[in-house]
Amino acid sequence: MAKPAHDPLSRRERQIMDIIYRLGRATAAEVQETLPDPPGYSSIRALLRILEEKGHLRHEQDGPRYVFLPTVPRDKARRSALRQLVQTFFDGSTAQAVAALLGEPGSKLSDEDLDRLSRLIDQARKEER
Repeated sequence: MAKPAHDPLSRRERQIMDIIYRLGRATAAEVQETLPDPPGYSSIRALLRILEEKGHLRHEQDGPRYVFLPTVPRDKARRSALRQLVQTFFDGSTAQAVAALLGEPGSKLSDEDLDRLSRLIDQARKEER
């Protein structure tokens, strides 16, 4: 039985998950074709099995091939990963995480981005009341 998707991912596992999220579903061969500097086919299959055991992927049979799909929608996985990152590196402080992102060199935001952030801050203030 697959474990819940909480185990940390290696760099290669993250690359594979990015590919499958981007494609929506993929075979081992499609992952291998898309992966930068890919390992051999049997290594790709082993990584896909590991991701399935960790609970990140499931597969469907399509003739002789397995087609792999994410078990969790990307937006939900993104929120979970972000929550974990904020907890781990910013002691659970969303404000510290946002300040760190905004203070990064090269994190120039467009007027549209700043307006969107301003609306999100206003909405958060209203929800707190």
